[in-house]
Amino acid sequence: MTAAKETSAPALSKESAPESPHVMKQLIGVLASFFAAMLSATIVSIALPTIMADLHGTQTDFAWVITAALLANAATTPIWGKLADLFPKKRLTQIGISIFVLGSLAAGFAPNVPTLLGARVLQGVGMGGLTALGMAVIGSVIAPRDRGRYSGYFGGVMAAATAGGPLLGGLIVDSPLGWRWTFWFGIPIALAAMLLIHRTLRVPYLPRKVHIDWAGAVLVTTSVSILLIWASFVGKPDYFGWASWQTYAMVGGALVLIAVLLVVESRVPEPVLPLKIMVQRTPALAIIASVSVGVAMFGSGAFLGQYFQISREASPTLAGILTLPMIAGNLIGSVVSGQLISRYGRWKGFLVAGSLLNVVSLSLLGTMTHETPYGILAVGMLANGMAMGMLMQNLVLAVQNTVQVRDIGTASSAVAFFRSIGGAAGVAVLGAVLAERVGTLTLDGMVAAHLISPDGSAAASVSSMDVGALPASVRMIVEGAYGDGTAAVFLLSAAVAVVAFACILFIKEVPLRRSL
Repeated sequence: MTAAKETSAPALSKESAPESPHVMKQLIGVLASFFAAMLSATIVSIALPTIMADLHGTQTDFAWVITAALLANAATTPIWGKLADLFPKKRLTQIGISIFVLGSLAAGFAPNVPTLLGARVLQGVGMGGLTALGMAVIGSVIAPRDRGRYSGYFGGVMAAATAGGPLLGGLIVDSPLGWRWTFWFGIPIALAAMLLIHRTLRVPYLPRKVHIDWAGAVLVTTSVSILLIWASFVGKPDYFGWASWQTYAMVGGALVLIAVLLVVESRVPEPVLPLKIMVQRTPALAIIASVSVGVAMFGSGAFLGQYFQISREASPTLAGILTLPMIAGNLIGSVVSGQLISRYGRWKGFLVAGSLLNVVSLSLLGTMTHETPYGILAVGMLANGMAMGMLMQNLVLAVQNTVQVRDIGTASSAVAFFRSIGGAAGVAVLGAVLAERVGTLTLDGMVAAHLISPDGSAAASVSSMDVGALPASVRMIVEGAYGDGTAAVFLLSAAVAVVAFACILFIKEVPLRRSL
């Protein structure tokens, strides 16, 4: 089976590479779609405490509203990446936007948490396409030596979405529009992006014989889903313990599926997870580092808005404003590092500095309590944002520089896949840790205040995240528990960030090539 040939510009070479204005004209629609996808995550994060209170959700539900989208994003990213190597990228990008729009519509109309989770899965599938295809497009039309500058633009768009998202989310929630518009706001942007892509994007495409690895796609999705579901519920009183038949069945079953996946991926002609690329030194170390970066990026960051709203009694709008230092740092780190990499052709120093700064900043945030001065939190968020800006796109750049153009979509999506896996696992696991820590601190505080008996028989009354509905005496205890418990999230993230630092130290720097 051969894919239909896309009418486009011929394959680009060193001599025929377009000038910057021409490249930007092609990328503007892709950047707009990427902005819509990133905005959908950040604009909702600030609204989640309000959404959970309205839909009567718990801390576990809070984590899974984020995890569902990240899991779908992660599970489908390698599939999108493989499709990008086989089919016209322009057409696939438009399909990804359509799926994202449908998921956003469904999420906004969700009457309960289960429906919202299903809609978030659909959103995540579309986000996976926009993320993978955006990186594949930039890798197909721009030489690695110039790619740092354009990757910096992607980082800048990400920072703008992250900066505007919390503010927009807070304003929308506090306005008569209500939280449902946080899901609908990005739809016009996505549709405009689709129109721009239709008019301007011309991606070089050479028809290839198509072999879609459906078995690998199913095995990846199933094994990852089982492990994340297990990590979210293990050890909780209402579910199952660490040494239980459910744990043995889920973990054992996932490991068997992963073993089968490795066998399948080593034999099929077009694997969704390219083992031949992943076993190379730079991609392998970059992938492991990306998992760690994903934990810090999605896992720890997901709980900052919750911390400010619940523990510091900030409104959604104010909570968005309070997270601006992290966004400013992200913008500075991504744009400045991208420009300097394109100018000098050196990239490892930025990865080393970013990974070290990541460890330090997360450790600083790990000292927070519900009474920590905001100045200390702002310094930690600014430093952490700078670290993320230096790490995210530059890890992809390092991998793209080691593979052939025909494999860029697959290689880029592999990095994004494992980064999303880290993020999904981080939100699930860190959310479970936070829920357990908040529960313990709340129980201890209520026992100390003689509000419940030492056996915690009345603790069920504070399981909901609708803190405003609690009596004043109980609300103060719960707010303090959320503030003090959030520190555990950042300390665990700091420990994971050490892994990224170690991996990056051993990555061998290869000068960026000037040709595609």
